[in-house]
Amino acid sequence: MTRRQKQLQAFDRLLTIMDELREQCPWDKKQTMETLRHLTIEEVYELGDAILDKDLNEVKKELGDVLLHIVFYSRIGSETNSFDIADVCHGICDKLIERHPHIYGNVKVENEDDVKRNWEQIKLKEKGNTSVLQGVPKSLPAMVKANRIQDKVAGVGFDWEHPEQVYEKVEEELNELKIEITHGNADKMEAELGDVLFSIINYARFLKINPENALERTNKKFIKRFQYLEAKSREINKPLSEMTLMEMDAFWEEAKKV
Repeated sequence: MTRRQKQLQAFDRLLTIMDELREQCPWDKKQTMETLRHLTIEEVYELGDAILDKDLNEVKKELGDVLLHIVFYSRIGSETNSFDIADVCHGICDKLIERHPHIYGNVKVENEDDVKRNWEQIKLKEKGNTSVLQGVPKSLPAMVKANRIQDKVAGVGFDWEHPEQVYEKVEEELNELKIEITHGNADKMEAELGDVLFSIINYARFLKINPENALERTNKKFIKRFQYLEAKSREINKPLSEMTLMEMDAFWEEAKKV
């Protein structure tokens, strides 16, 4: 049996199990697309955690959970003759072929940026959108949404030319924030802080750094160091609330070396 045959056999096994669960399991029979939605979002976040942790065994498991949800939605869709897993697969295949004319057509590209520009232009034609930003999901977290917005407008040429220009914009926004802080207007401070964050996310894009990954990396680093601080607090039998900032800072510096 070839590798491809084994892959198809495994996928067929999953489809068979999904059919059996949908027909026989009380919990699976009750599920709808709406009831699965929040679970799907949770699974994708768990996959994201595994990727950031570089835990490939966990990535494999979480990919299975996400795949199960895709199969589940497809099975529900088939019950009303709306679509099934074959339609889902053919749909994404057709889309990939359509959006890669440099592979399946006669379009010439020089680099990754050309590919992204073509992708956005083709999407506009496909959906008949009047704005390149119509494809940005409204429910995305703000940081991810900002990154996608910047990516999409850059895809049609609305972008800075050099990273230095973007960094200057960051400095400009920081100065505007400082001015509003001195005035003490909470609404204007919030607006300017939003501009600072947006410009930093844009700068990260120019550095080819995913801001979500960068921030989560810092989150994990902070958690690790703070938990070290908590452990030291237990060792000396002194609650954090009773420690001075100087004492906590000493343990914090130790945590950086661990």
